[in-house]
Amino acid sequence: MVKEIERKLPVVHVCTIVPISQTVGANRIVPAIAIPHPFGDPTRTPEEEKVIRRHLVEKALKALQTEITEQTVFTN
Repeated sequence: MVKEIERKLPVVHVCTIVPISQTVGANRIVPAIAIPHPFGDPTRTPEEEKVIRRHLVEKALKALQTEITEQTVFTN
């Protein structure tokens, strides 16, 4: 299904378990924080969480704009 969506619209898969994303065929993969809290860390202050979330969203947007020819994991 991921490949069908990609034919019409580029997609970034933000995930906590990268090998699963690779297995299902996601092309642009951004690793998330943790399974129960992919976009945050409840042990952090709200201000720290905002920084973490913003960084992940910016990374996903950069991945979305990047031309790729094969599955790519965006780690930075």
